[in-house]
Amino acid sequence: MLGNDEIKTIIYPDEKYGVIFNQKNGFFLRKEFSNTSEPFMSVHGPELIDISITNWCDKGCSFCYKESNCYGNHMSIETFDMILNQAQKMDCLQIALGGGNPNQNPDFCEMIKLSRIKYGIVPSYTTNGRGLTTEVLEATKDYCGAVAVSYYSFSEVKNSIEKFNGFGIKPNIHFLLDSNSIRKAIEILQNPPAFIEGVNAIVFLNYKPVGRGIKKKLLCKQSPHVSTFFSEVSKFQKKYKTGIGFDSCSVSGIKKYLNVSDIFVEPCESARFSMYIDENAKAYPCSFMIDKISGIEVTNDNLEQIWIDSRTFVNMRKLLQKEKGDGCINGCPIFPEIDF
Repeated sequence: MLGNDEIKTIIYPDEKYGVIFNQKNGFFLRKEFSNTSEPFMSVHGPELIDISITNWCDKGCSFCYKESNCYGNHMSIETFDMILNQAQKMDCLQIALGGGNPNQNPDFCEMIKLSRIKYGIVPSYTTNGRGLTTEVLEATKDYCGAVAVSYYSFSEVKNSIEKFNGFGIKPNIHFLLDSNSIRKAIEILQNPPAFIEGVNAIVFLNYKPVGRGIKKKLLCKQSPHVSTFFSEVSKFQKKYKTGIGFDSCSVSGIKKYLNVSDIFVEPCESARFSMYIDENAKAYPCSFMIDKISGIEVTNDNLEQIWIDSRTFVNMRKLLQKEKGDGCINGCPIFPEIDF
């Protein structure tokens, strides 16, 4: 490993590629060696781990795929430390903290400090906007690489963004896109609110029929406004500095409606470059698979074995390879119904 306090450069001769990660601005590059193909997975371990540090949330949203509520349990800081100790040895670069509402875990501030200072792993998180105390905001500024606010209503997201901006933080907005909310998304793209200047990017997340209140009618493709939405995305990008992003579950829509080079389209990285661990320390290739398979319990020394040899992760990689060898570019093998 080479680099200074901000930039990590790691070369994997056996895997015939290397990575560069700027811990300050989030720039990440994965580059294969000359005359070799792009790596399908990182054999050494996940570059990013999505960790649910709580399933506690007092919003009770009908669409919550985790079915989080005010009875949800918190991951302990001891379990969190156990996971990160193994993650560091596997060259994990980033963790994405979720929930529930992660910043309302009682140990949240200590957790993100532990990740950044003790293990050199950059933490990020998504919040519903509640529990953004001064302590949380200061810790976010000191230790986090990025933060996102889930869009529920204009007033809630505006209030959260103003809080972050007050500490010099430009958050992302995570917008859950379904057949109902797509009209609100179009409205935002056509007439952005003033607070959009304090936002780094709007990231659209394709609705998945998982968890509480599964409703097939909410699938994006059920809406007659899909083509209009993507058209407005193109117009927005030409007019405003705020970025637009999508989760990999939206790849089929990007391929169908946007004139985007494949160079900028990243297929699903589940079990290839990323993994998910829930608040009970059970590992999955993807957080949206919690209703489909049994998670694998993470112990003091088995995270690498789970990643490399477990049937769950091996089978997920086989599924993604079947999609003509290019991940999920041609559609999600787990949720084919979400494809545009």
